[in-house]
Amino acid sequence: MYELKESVMSRRTIRMSKVIAAPLPFVYRWCTDFRDDDYKIVGFPNYPRKKILWKTREHRIYVTRYTKRRGKHAAGFVTLKPPRAWHLDFVGEVEDEVADYKLTKVGPKQTRLDIVWKEVWKTRYPPSVKEEIRYIHRNWDKYVAALEKDYAKSVRARG
Repeated sequence: MYELKESVMSRRTIRMSKVIAAPLPFVYRWCTDFRDDDYKIVGFPNYPRKKILWKTREHRIYVTRYTKRRGKHAAGFVTLKPPRAWHLDFVGEVEDEVADYKLTKVGPKQTRLDIVWKEVWKTRYPPSVKEEIRYIHRNWDKYVAALEKDYAKSVRARG
């Protein structure tokens, strides 16, 4: 008989804010769209591949296959809270995570994204907080750049 024994080695909370040059409704739609090819935005081969299983007006459910960075498989359940927030419950082989995302209008065409992650690492040697923060900022800087580029395209398309 197989018995799984998990021990929690590390718990932590990480906060991040980014100001995005796009109006809040556009930012909300873009961030909660969830596509199978989202991993391409960050542009490196070891980023996890998401497979969107289910999308409704209120929820997104996906599974993730990791390559080298973290656990091998994981599942995420996203609850949308339009028009300004969404919540993630994420369960993985190496890490569990709860995250809250909140948008705030800071100007006519500027939005602040605040994210709070609560992580539980199930491995003896999780990345350091410094490494994790660097990883998060690197990826979100790329997401923000892609979002702003898509917004600029949409403005040009409207003429």
